[in-house]
Amino acid sequence: MYNQTKQSELIRFARVEAGSTVIDVYPGDGDWTRLFSDIVGPEGRVYSFVPAEVAHFKNDPVGGMRTLAKEPGRENVEAVSADLVAMPEVTQPADVLWLHLFYHDLHTALMQAKGATAAEFNRAVYERLKSGGSYVIVDHAAAVGTGTSDAQSLHRIEPATVREEVEAAGFVLDAESTMLANKDDPHSIKVFDPSIKGETDRFVYRFVKP
Repeated sequence: MYNQTKQSELIRFARVEAGSTVIDVYPGDGDWTRLFSDIVGPEGRVYSFVPAEVAHFKNDPVGGMRTLAKEPGRENVEAVSADLVAMPEVTQPADVLWLHLFYHDLHTALMQAKGATAAEFNRAVYERLKSGGSYVIVDHAAAVGTGTSDAQSLHRIEPATVREEVEAAGFVLDAESTMLANKDDPHSIKVFDPSIKGETDRFVYRFVKP
């Protein structure tokens, strides 16, 4: 996770506020789900969405999110799981869909194993967001000109490619931020490499459903 200042900046950028309905896709350890739960309050809702494509992982991501949803004060959290493109079937219309360090995975064999593609997922997001809703993507940047070619090997994706794919689904780019940029990242090494882990060059986009 980031320091508190960057966390706060990202939450403001995402436009998560009291009463919001948020879908946190592939929530990992649930850190963002907890933050969103605190912010949206009793009138809001947070869907901690675990793609079925990763539900079999040894760390039991679905069970972990169900346990989180039972924590005191988490009555506004619901753990849900389905195939990526079936996400609209297990969630309600949302104000914000949050995708943190995951978009590149849409271009990997694991996520496509059940037939999902980035284009289909983006259409599913469009279907589920309310008009004016925000689709927020934070991810590891790949080198200019690489497109999706490093998604599987380095867990990176070129920002321009993400923008092109998301806009093709009908979204409009509303804002971008350099708050997580790192000009010293060579973009040629895996994001888990000790020399760059946690400090990768990251792009932050907010798209809006018209």
